[in-house]
Order: sequence, then structure tokens, then C-alpha cells
Amino acid sequence: MSTQTDAPVGAANHETAALTREALARSVVVSTEDAGPTSLTYYEADLRAPERADRLPLLMLHGGGPGASAWSNFGPALAGFAAEYRTILVDQVGFGSSDKPEVVGNYYRFSADLVVALLDELGIDKVHLLGNSLGGGTAMRLALTYPERVGRLVLMGPGGLSLNLFHADPTEGVQRLMDFGANPTREALRAFISTMVVDQSMVTDELVEQRFADATAPGAREAMRSMGMSFYHPASAEDGMLWREAHRLRKPTLLTWGREDRVNPLDGAFAALKLIHRAQLHVFPNCGHWAQLEAAEEFREITVAFLGRHRERTAPQNPLGDQESRA
Repeated sequence: MSTQTDAPVGAANHETAALTREALARSVVVSTEDAGPTSLTYYEADLRAPERADRLPLLMLHGGGPGASAWSNFGPALAGFAAEYRTILVDQVGFGSSDKPEVVGNYYRFSADLVVALLDELGIDKVHLLGNSLGGGTAMRLALTYPERVGRLVLMGPGGLSLNLFHADPTEGVQRLMDFGANPTREALRAFISTMVVDQSMVTDELVEQRFADATAPGAREAMRSMGMSFYHPASAEDGMLWREAHRLRKPTLLTWGREDRVNPLDGAFAALKLIHRAQLHVFPNCGHWAQLEAAEEFREITVAFLGRHRERTAPQNPLGDQESRA
């Protein structure tokens, strides 16, 4: 397998104007022991200049709110990141156009195993991971379970790792998510989306309609319920408490948070910042849970700068394990 695209830089390369959901959508069937054969949808773009050809690919994992998908979370940011990295956006299992099987065990592990199967199918050995909310939890579980497959981590208000010290649990945003699950109306969805951002002008009728259609598509509500229950069922709930394993993570990690995040509030970052050996924290002012949209340019700048400091190197065998190798 190769860490880079088999085609030369510029071949999957799409002109910026062609970076549309319809043009970039691809699906592939992968399989894991728990999920069985599962179709995953992903979007890929590569606009790198030749001098950036040696960079690891960047894989982005979206959040878990009603109607969430790779494109809704990261589509507007794709062109900017694709100019620097071969960039892959994945509809996590249960979301977007990917299959929606019953979750076995905890969702983070269930999804992470399928993402690794996708990397195998695409012939990619190693990636940088960027995960938002639910996707942040999946990214961290993947890095803990398959450390050799990960370069650097960017975690945006990550689920599982966020440990609320001063806020109620469930938070306002999570409570509104559950309200929608109990009564899936446009009004309930608008109330949920309003907790995502500080700038309420972003909560448009068009956005509500788009997310409502995705959230009520065949199988979507059942998939959301199955995902949610994996964090409450006694047999799988503890596997989702990633903050308890944060001390094991040895990858360079950028924690990003909106100062006004009402889903995973800022105090949830402090335990992770203390426990992750190579973590740093960037806080966006006047910003909620969707930093990639509400603070788009600053988010791209700090993420590209962080990833740009990565250097692949072969480290001697370390008695502390593979995760201790300098990545």
C-alpha cells in the first residue's frame, strides 16, 4: 500500500469549480467482523502543488447531529484543504449516503474499524485525522487502536474525550439533539442547529430543510438511535469514555474549541489538554461548535500550520510501544 494517491498530484485533481457533492461522491463496500459488508460514501479532492506531493493524506470525520454528513460539515472547507493535502471526507457509518447497520458495541470503535477498512481499500497506509464532535471520538479511537495508521490528530470539540467539569451533562446542545430524536420536527431541528453557532444568521431555512431531509431519510432515525444507545448501553458505554484513555495517546494532537460551544463546552478540553502528552489547544472566540464553518479561515490556517510541522521518521523500537514513536 502507499500513503499517497496512485495517480500523480493533479490527476484526482479537480478544478475548484468542480468540487461539488455530486461530482466527488464515491462509494465502496468494505467489511469488518462487527459490521459485515458495509457501503461507505466518501469525497476526495487533491489540488496540491508538486512540492506538497510527499504529505500524508488528510481524512476528515464529521459530527453526529441530525442530518450530519461529511459534506454538510466539511464540504465548504474542502477546496482550501485540498490545496495542501489529498483530502478525503467520509460519511461515517449510519450517516449521509453510507449504510446504516445496527451498531455493535460502542460507536467510536464500530466506525473506526470501518474507516481503517476504507483506508485499506484505498491503498493508504497512514493519514492525518481531523474529527469534529462524534468524528473526533472516532478519530481518537482509531489513533489508540491503530497508532501506525495515524500521523497527527486535529480534534474539534471531540466526543468521548470532552469531560465537562463545570457544565451540566447532557449539555444544552445534546439535550436539543435528544429533543429532536423524540419529536423530529423542523422546529426541533432549528433549535438544535441554533446551539451549533454564535452567528444565528447561519441558521437558514435552506440549511434546516437540507438537514431535515437527511435526518428523516429512510433508516436515518433508526441509525441515530442505534448510535446514541451505544453510549448508554451498559455493555458498550464505558468504551466510549475516551477521556479515561487520553494518557495513552502519543500522537501530536491539536485540540480546537469554540469558546461559546454549547454542545461540548470549553471546560471539556482541560482534562484532555492535561492528559495527552503532546497536546495543544486553540480556542476560537465568538465561535460555537462548528468552528470549521464559523471560523473557517482561521481554522484552516491553524490546522494547516499544525499539520505542516509533521515529519515522517523511523524511530528505534521503544519499550513504551508504537504510539511513543515520533510521528
